[in-house]
Amino acid sequence: METRRLLVLPGDGIGPEVIGAALAVLEAVSHRRGFAYTIDEGLLGGAAIDATGDPYPPETRRKVEQHQAVLLGAVGGPKWDDRPRRPEAGLLELRQHMGVYANLRPFEVWPGLEHLSPLRTQGFRGLIVRELTGGIYFGTPRGRREVDGEWEGFDTMRYRQSEIRRLARVGFEWARRQNTPLVSIDKANVLETSRVWRETVTALGREEYPDVPLVHRYVDAAAMEMVLHPERYAVAITENLFGDILSDLAGGLVGSLGLLASLSVSGEVGSRGLYEPVHGSAPDIAGKGIANPVGAILSLAWLMGWTWADAESQALVTQAVAETIRAGELTPDLGGSLSTEAFTRRVIERLG
Repeated sequence: METRRLLVLPGDGIGPEVIGAALAVLEAVSHRRGFAYTIDEGLLGGAAIDATGDPYPPETRRKVEQHQAVLLGAVGGPKWDDRPRRPEAGLLELRQHMGVYANLRPFEVWPGLEHLSPLRTQGFRGLIVRELTGGIYFGTPRGRREVDGEWEGFDTMRYRQSEIRRLARVGFEWARRQNTPLVSIDKANVLETSRVWRETVTALGREEYPDVPLVHRYVDAAAMEMVLHPERYAVAITENLFGDILSDLAGGLVGSLGLLASLSVSGEVGSRGLYEPVHGSAPDIAGKGIANPVGAILSLAWLMGWTWADAESQALVTQAVAETIRAGELTPDLGGSLSTEAFTRRVIERLG
């Protein structure tokens, strides 16, 4: 029997708590499904700064190179805001080092939580596929300079056609499997990078995916339409900055960022992946035992389904989470009273 390998980066704030919940679920599902696994652990973000002075230290880099699947908690917090290198810099370096260029952020209104959604439309689900290793977050030159006696900050947005095509293929393949149109989001009426984006996606769709309907939307119109007609965004692709913003908007649509999983991958099912809940480190509730572990547990489910190519384990965990939510057994952020540990126990019980 093959032993599956996992690298865990708990990170900061509530990261260690929600990762602990996910690992408890992993232990339960491994018994149910009969597979073996090993866990290694590394430092990232503020915890790494405290221990080594580096948000992404060499030892963690070495461990990352030895693993195909990485499960991350959260990074950041006001404690490190004045440091020369913030915790988030470590996360950006990790993503680039792993080569995980496609960030998939699924969202849905879970049965039992319809009242948390601000929308009249209920029961929808969608997927944002965000380019993760390019764009303005990585473009150079960037920095600040003094101009006419005042500071000026500058950043650079860059995209090559090869970066756009590989991301778009992930979106087209997913839309084809779901038998739904692919929505491509850009700002081609203003930005040159978006014009290259739109031309490249259009050509790829025509040449390789003529069976998948393609719809283009400007990012500002998409933000409005996601609120009015979220069902139209069953599968959407976009660049790094726009995807970062719109995926948080999706968290508002479903009622909480704590419900959102995230997977950053380097290709189709079976490829290398970084898995993390969308929520931040929430230092204000860290250590109180009330953090919502849904995002972390669902990220684990996606890890099993994508990098480990174990769709049955993914389905079992997802179903257990859905049944727990439907039963009204919730953490305080969702209107319930369960602790992180108690919620996790309910999920494990439903795994049998």
